[in-house]
Order: sequence, then structure tokens, then C-alpha cells
Amino acid sequence: MTPPDLSAPLDRHRARVLPEWIDYNGHMNVAFYLYAFDQAPETFCRELGCDAAYVQDRRGMVFTLETHLTYDREVKLGDPLRITTQILDWDAKRVHFFHCMHHAEDGFLASTNDQIMLNVGFESRRSEPWPDDVRARIEAIGAAHKKLPWPDKAGRRVTLKRQTAA
Repeated sequence: MTPPDLSAPLDRHRARVLPEWIDYNGHMNVAFYLYAFDQAPETFCRELGCDAAYVQDRRGMVFTLETHLTYDREVKLGDPLRITTQILDWDAKRVHFFHCMHHAEDGFLASTNDQIMLNVGFESRRSEPWPDDVRARIEAIGAAHKKLPWPDKAGRRVTLKRQTAA
């Protein structure tokens, strides 16, 4: 396997807003933001060594435990997307990572996705520690990403911010 990409953040995933992603408001429907983000972990998991081949080889699987989305700016039909990934934290069985979806030409932030991913044993279908080779890749990439600032929108909770009357 090739050495891990230590770019900080990982900046490899590209997509384009498809016609079936557009709603009656003329922009990408909220469900397809999650769908677009759901494609990015495949790119990320290839870097970690826990992608589709990981499952096909019956080594294990990855499950999403939690996800949080923000919708920052609309994207429309045909818009090119660039999704970056930053590892925020990890332990023996989990990885906390953060995606940013940018308009690939205009550069604006369209959306963010905060996720926790869990390693699951193929046979047991229960959480298990990462295999040594995957853990080593997570640690190497995670160490490179620890140098980045913590994203403002990471670790947020859903709440209404009350405005005071002037």
C-alpha cells in the first residue's frame, strides 16, 4: 500500500451537483448534502485502508455513529464541489473527522459535516480495535491534522441562539 497522504486537510474528493439532487427551490436539496458527504468517506477510507476492499477481504467494516450537518450557502445544478477532510480525534475503535464542502470554483463554504466513524468486525458485527496497519495510518494522518486549527463548526450542538432586543 502507498504511504498515507499527509496533506492537512485531506483534499482529494470532488463531486458535481447532479440534476436529481435539485429540489423545487432550484438548489441542492438538504438530503443530498448528506449524500454528497457520504461519498467523501470512501475517498478518506481508501487513505486509511478501510474502504470497500477492507470489507471484501472480510477484515472489517466502518459504521457511522454520529453526524452533524450545517448548511452554509446554497449550491445549484452543475456546481463543482470540493470536499476536504480533517481528522479531529481518534481512539482504538473510532475516528472523529470533519468535512468541509466548498464550491470548487468560487471557493465559498457550502456545508460542513462532523462525523464519528466506528470500526466493526466483519464476523462479529461489533466494535473492534482498528487493525495495526489501519491504526498506524490513522495516527500518521491524525498527527498531521492535529497541526490544523479546530474547525469553528466542529462539535456543535443544535440550539437556537437568542438575540437580545436592542
